[in-house]
Amino acid sequence: MNIVDLIFDRSIATHSAVISPELQLTFGELKARMQGCAQSLSEDASWPKKQRPRIGLNAPSGADYIVVALAILQQNACFVPIPAELTGSERAQLAKATALDAIVHAENAQKWHIETMTHDAPPAFDEAALAALNPAFIRFSSGTTGTSKGIVISHETLLARITAANEGLCIGPQDRVLWVLPMAHHFAVSIVLYLYHGATTILAPASDPKVMLQMMQEHGATVMYGSPYHYTMLSGQPDAGRLGSLRLAVSTAFALTDEVAELFASKTGLHLTQGMGIIEAGLPILNLAHAKDRPTSIGKPLPAFEVKLEDGELMLRGPGVFDAYLTPWQPRESVLRNGWFATGDIAETDADGCLYLRGRVRSVINVGGLKCFPEEVEAVLCGHPGVKAARVTARAHPALGAMPSAEIIPHNTESPPPVIELRKLCQERLSAYKVPLFYTFVTELPLTASGKLRRY
Repeated sequence: MNIVDLIFDRSIATHSAVISPELQLTFGELKARMQGCAQSLSEDASWPKKQRPRIGLNAPSGADYIVVALAILQQNACFVPIPAELTGSERAQLAKATALDAIVHAENAQKWHIETMTHDAPPAFDEAALAALNPAFIRFSSGTTGTSKGIVISHETLLARITAANEGLCIGPQDRVLWVLPMAHHFAVSIVLYLYHGATTILAPASDPKVMLQMMQEHGATVMYGSPYHYTMLSGQPDAGRLGSLRLAVSTAFALTDEVAELFASKTGLHLTQGMGIIEAGLPILNLAHAKDRPTSIGKPLPAFEVKLEDGELMLRGPGVFDAYLTPWQPRESVLRNGWFATGDIAETDADGCLYLRGRVRSVINVGGLKCFPEEVEAVLCGHPGVKAARVTARAHPALGAMPSAEIIPHNTESPPPVIELRKLCQERLSAYKVPLFYTFVTELPLTASGKLRRY
């Protein structure tokens, strides 16, 4: 089974598939463009001559990102998105962790080149077991390799999760979905879902709310998928009230606040629906019933899912749960607890069963929807000769939800390293969103009984 074949088997060739400022494609045109790209890729001398190669994609978000991604998937290759913000060392880590066979560097569907990858050691996972899963995607929960685990999603699992998610979204050929999120981070349970269910995807520039609004009005958007940041920008437009065509505005990527929800509702008359998207399970929870009166709730599980709390941790059970962790190799069955997936999120429920996320079991920092592991940042800071120890925690940020904040014990308390040096070191080795915004010099850090950093 291949999800791309299913998409075009179901589609109406003359129906609009993708609309962007640069390019508009019907499903028939998208298929033809994808097939042409797939043929050119496979005929290129650098395309791996093996079954189920692992192919990275380095390309800007846009209509042609969809074309090239589908072309890779259509050839039964395992697609590995490469986020644009990764540094050279982070990109090398990702390539090594997934044992990429090649990377497609694409400006568009016609202008690209293939970089053949070689590795000085065999993969740190079971290649035969991976191939047996019929893998479609490998994603990393942090957006980089870092200390996170690669997540394998097969074609069959992808179909199960987009089917389950659409029981709540109810997206069909009548819908036009405004899309503003980065495709390297959001693709499988969103773009693929819209295409599979025959909707039109409208691609708008994420940084220009005026153009967003114009495209929504011009093309009659019925659904929007964005972060609180995007909804805040839209609320500031003079004609924000002209969004009457929207039937559903989904807020995702990071936590929605009462302030943003109330601002958007006051300017547009619409209420934001917060959802819980998770790479391991897709979109299992959506606030469909209480968007108006309880906007900060993530809502209730969609019909195909069950939830429960164990010591405050949110547990999920349902279709579309990931197939395996890549490194170390862990098939789904070895990860689940009696069929339940532990999300790592601390949650609470109210009297009506609405769920609220209260924090993370672990210390991950969510920066505008991108996940930053403090341990990775601390390792970079401790690489400075003037730093004895460091602790990185989250500090609230009005637009991005949170930003990393660093506490540092210097070797010489009377002459600590200049903050400008520490920031430059982080900028050289880390993605921009991981670079601490705040630096504080301290004489000690809180420790657990076993001597580990206490993060809360």
